[in-house]
Amino acid sequence: MFIFAFSKSLARKESGKFENRKTFISIVIPSFNEAENIPLLIREITNCLPVDIEFELLFVDDGSTDDTALELKEQAKRNPRLKYLLLSKNFGHQHALKAGLDYARGDAVICMDGDLQHPPSLLSVMIEKWRTENYDVV
Repeated sequence: MFIFAFSKSLARKESGKFENRKTFISIVIPSFNEAENIPLLIREITNCLPVDIEFELLFVDDGSTDDTALELKEQAKRNPRLKYLLLSKNFGHQHALKAGLDYARGDAVICMDGDLQHPPSLLSVMIEKWRTENYDVV
């Protein structure tokens, strides 16, 4: 399974404990021709995240030829947590992932594929391990 999280900023004090503020997580989702999956993926992720965190969903459309870009634009109108990047052509999964990582603003970043192969139900487990066990990579 290729879901992972890593520390991106100094959300932790030197003691390894988090500051007294809400954790902000970026979820980067490279997508290619995933228009039909986007609404379900947004709903599943939103329902599975712990309630005490702030988050952004950062989709990267890797030059899709279906309605992925249109679906992202429509979803972003209704969901202020959703951000998206539209790549001009298909650069490949790793380049789309790198573009998302470059724009992510979170204390930690979680990378998931847009095809629902990574179960959103594991998000809370990963976040908890990152928070409590002081992992940099989960």
